[in-house]
Amino acid sequence: MTRAVDAQGEAREVVDVSGSDALIMNAVQLILAEKRTSLSALRTGIAVFALPLTVLGLLIATSRYYDFLQVIPLLVPVLIICGALALLGGYLIIRSIVRIHHHDRLAGEIKRKHSSIAEFMD
Repeated sequence: MTRAVDAQGEAREVVDVSGSDALIMNAVQLILAEKRTSLSALRTGIAVFALPLTVLGLLIATSRYYDFLQVIPLLVPVLIICGALALLGGYLIIRSIVRIHHHDRLAGEIKRKHSSIAEFMD
């Protein structure tokens, strides 16, 4: 692996796939392992994003049992925490999707450069 600087000035790792088939297969396995990690982060982001929606649904469903003005000191921190969790979940989801597309592009590049490996991928 080598480091390269992209147009935005960010350092990125570039997989050097010019070598034997074993090295190429190892690079593909690494990319797929990173993609699985991104899919796990996506699953976690969805769960974190769904939690505040569940809490808000419960608060709305039980709203007739309490007076809003009496519970506002308790409701404000709950809503702030729910907002923070929703933002965290959204961040995890978006970051995971971007990373998954990045891994797909890397795998596609390897498939394009090495046609002998392409039959095993997809």
